[in-house]
Amino acid sequence: MIFAPKQSIMRTQGIYLEHANITVNDLQEAIRFFQTAFPHFKVRGGGTDMREWVHLGDDDTYIAINQAKQNDLKPDKNYDTVGINHLGFVVHDVEEIANNLLANGYKRDYPKQEEQFRIRDYFADADGNQYEFVQYLSEIVEEKNSYNN
Repeated sequence: MIFAPKQSIMRTQGIYLEHANITVNDLQEAIRFFQTAFPHFKVRGGGTDMREWVHLGDDDTYIAINQAKQNDLKPDKNYDTVGINHLGFVVHDVEEIANNLLANGYKRDYPKQEEQFRIRDYFADADGNQYEFVQYLSEIVEEKNSYNN
């Protein structure tokens, strides 16, 4: 389940990330990855106007997933080149998500990090796109945003 304290965000700043838009080599595999991580995600809509695409998510947030017209190489992200390095999701139970992904053949893309006020785990989809799942262990803003381990 995604932890999205949208009401408090909306009250204070009026913004939150509604969606990310990605292009993948295998649309059905991408849907499988996200539904493994977030079983409550459903296809909200889709089409085939310029390419096959879906919006996969819940009532508040989604991933726009586009089918590539040709198979491309998997991204080689080493944080030294231009591009998005990963997308991060705040979740209630990072262990449950990790167990679901591992049980379905997905592999960690970076070592799990357990810190005083958060747990982070990183997985890659079939195209090599990296996703961070973070569980905060405190509701205190200064602790959640602490950079001291």
